[in-house]
Amino acid sequence: MADSSGLIGDVVESLVETVTDWPHVRQEAHRYGGTAFLVDSREIGHVHDSGMLDISYLKALRDRLVEAGETGVHHLLTDSGWTTYYIESSDDFEHALWLVRLSYLYHVRVLQQRDGGRFDDVDVAAELDALDVSEAVQAAFERREEGTAA
Repeated sequence: MADSSGLIGDVVESLVETVTDWPHVRQEAHRYGGTAFLVDSREIGHVHDSGMLDISYLKALRDRLVEAGETGVHHLLTDSGWTTYYIESSDDFEHALWLVRLSYLYHVRVLQQRDGGRFDDVDVAAELDALDVSEAVQAAFERREEGTAA
């Protein structure tokens, strides 16, 4: 079997470059290795060089994503809003990016509600529409019961 670590490293590097180009995102070294993505003081996720991607969500949103098979329960923090997704090939890049973008939009939305305009350059509703999320994910994102109007 061929060594895929170089390939995974390339995918991780592409993910880091893409995510840190988003408005208000900065990167820093993660305390357990890899790269953390932050918006303001909120960590939206981090990726390890091995391809393990840990992402922070509201717990209800995490639950809907896990139920739908989009990601897995966090490898250590099983009762939290954190998830773990394993990047195993270049085919996983787009889905990993989708997962991080969803977390980014959720955290930006929270900051928009708390901050007087600093994050208003991100159209969360339009970008969430573009992600084409399920009704269950949309409801959890909006903190409402599934099937009720926003």
